[in-house]
Amino acid sequence: MDHKTVSDRLSPSAKVKLTQKSDTKGLLHLAAYCLLVLISSVWIATQSPFWPLMMVIQGILLVFLFTLCHECTHQSPFKTDWLNEWVGHATGTVLILPFVWFRYFHLAHHKYTNDPENDPELDEPKPDNWSDYLIHVSGLPYWWSQIRTLFRNAFLEPSAVYLPDRALGRVKREARVMLAFYGILLLNLFISPLVLTLWLVPMLLGQPFLRLYLMAEHGRCPQVANMLENSRTTFTNRIIRFLAWNMPYHIEHHSFPAVPFHALPDLHEHMKQNLITTSPGYRAFTKEYVADLGGN
Repeated sequence: MDHKTVSDRLSPSAKVKLTQKSDTKGLLHLAAYCLLVLISSVWIATQSPFWPLMMVIQGILLVFLFTLCHECTHQSPFKTDWLNEWVGHATGTVLILPFVWFRYFHLAHHKYTNDPENDPELDEPKPDNWSDYLIHVSGLPYWWSQIRTLFRNAFLEPSAVYLPDRALGRVKREARVMLAFYGILLLNLFISPLVLTLWLVPMLLGQPFLRLYLMAEHGRCPQVANMLENSRTTFTNRIIRFLAWNMPYHIEHHSFPAVPFHALPDLHEHMKQNLITTSPGYRAFTKEYVADLGGN
């Protein structure tokens, strides 16, 4: 059985219900998320007790905005299109992730999930030895890749098989605007260290947590076309599901990417008997993954 068979078994009414977008649900989730970021930001800015530790919390909150940015590429967190666009660009700026470019990158990933010849996520293979694993988890390759992408898009001709010609101008303009914005932020370091303590350092501290989370989505999954196998659903707690906008239901998301985050638990109920590649938790996945790492 594959994901298409599962899709065919859903009634038309169930598909309509599952794909209903909601500004209210999206904005409530976003408001709760932003409140947590505000609390941690004020805590750090006022140097309240244990504020250096709070920088780790701040970093986790910031880097996990990736899951919202990712959802915005599908235009699914909100019913209103401009909200998806605005939030996508805003979160992408926080993450040094150009949203227009990322949309085409990510849609290619959905079209060719875990296809070693065509999935752009596999341009940098998952680590298979300890040294590569530690470097990957550090997040440093991510930062280097994103900075390189920004400068290439801004000053060279953006090029990738997944970028259509009609998007090249927007990709270039986006990268230039983002670089100008970052330049202004860095100039503010001469006035206040808040850019460093509220954004740059927390992002560095938080990125390893996101790398570990993302590795479970497709790491060590079969390189086949069936979404029930080439993606992994990870069973986890409400906190992680909240942070990740329900993306631990990853088989469900790849099988039906039009289903918004708030409906993924319902979709899971429809699909749970057919899931193939799953993990009982991120700790269990990580333990299993590192057990097979080579020694180099």
